[in-house]
Amino acid sequence: MKLKVIIHEAEEGGYWAEVPAILGCATQGDTYEELLSNVHEAVEACLYMATKT
Repeated sequence: MKLKVIIHEAEEGGYWAEVPAILGCATQGDTYEELLSNVHEAVEACLYMATKT
């Protein structure tokens, strides 16, 4: 599955990202590498929660 991820630089440092296809799915990270890892976890969590409602 491919999803569009929009990555932003945070004003206070670090990064944050949102996944437009999944309502409310967003995460942040201090480094780009941490952000990518967090995006994977956030997508899994959001999809899991969507199956429970």
